Amino acid sequence: MREIVLDTETTGVEALGGDRVVEIGCVELVNHCPTGRSFHAYINPERPMSEGAFKVHGLSDAFLAPQPVFAAIADEFAGFIDGARLVIHNAAFDVGFLNMEFQRIGRPPIESSLVVDTLSMARRKHPGASNSLDALCTRYGIDNSRRTRHGALLDAEILAEVYIELIGGKQASLGLGAGEAGGSGLAPIRIERPQRQRPLQPRLDEAAIAAHEAFIRSLGKNQLWRGYLGIAEEG
Repeated sequence: MREIVLDTETTGVEALGGDRVVEIGCVELVNHCPTGRSFHAYINPERPMSEGAFKVHGLSDAFLAPQPVFAAIADEFAGFIDGARLVIHNAAFDVGFLNMEFQRIGRPPIESSLVVDTLSMARRKHPGASNSLDALCTRYGIDNSRRTRHGALLDAEILAEVYIELIGGKQASLGLGAGEAGGSGLAPIRIERPQRQRPLQPRLDEAAIAAHEAFIRSLGKNQLWRGYLGIAEEG
C-alpha cells in the first residue's frame, strides 16, 4: 500500500479568502515504511505574506518571489501523489488549500476518500489530550528538536513517524501482536492447532531399523552418520 504523508505552508488561514500555498512537502511510505522518496517545493503565492503566517514558517515575500507559481509545479506534484492515500495532520486545512489551487488551474480536486487525518486519529486514541504535532512527538518519544519553525518537508517527515506510532508502532502492519490490534484495524491472527487424542504409532519396525543401520555401515568408516546412530568404529 502506497501512502503519501503531506504538509503545506500558506500565506494565511483563509483559503476561501485568497490565501495561497507557499510550500508543499511530501514523504512516501509503502506498507507503512519510508521509501526515501519525497517531493518538496517552494511556491510564489502571487500575493503578500501575512505577518502571522511569516511568524509561523519564516518564508518571506523576498524569498518566495523567485520561486515557481503553483501551476508550474502542479504536474509534478499531482504525479507524485497520484494513486496514493494521503496522510495529513488537520487534513481539512491542507486539502482545502490544495483544492483551491487545483481549482484555479482547472484540475480536479483531491478526493476526500483518499485522505487520512492524523489529527482525528489522535483525538480518538488520546481523547482530552493535546494532539498537536509537537505534543504527539513528546508522547511517542520522537525527536522534533529540528522543528524550530514550521517547514512542510520537515513536518511531513516528523508526521510520518507519528503516523506509524498512531497505527500501532513500526510492526503494526505485520499482524504479529499477541493481544492487540495496534490501532491499524487489523485483528491479531490466532491459529488453533488441533491435538491428536492418541499419538501416531511408529511406522518403522525392527527389520527396517536394522536395514538402515546396515546401509550406514556400508558407507565405510569415519562417516558422520555412524556417530549419530551410536555405531562403534570398526577396526
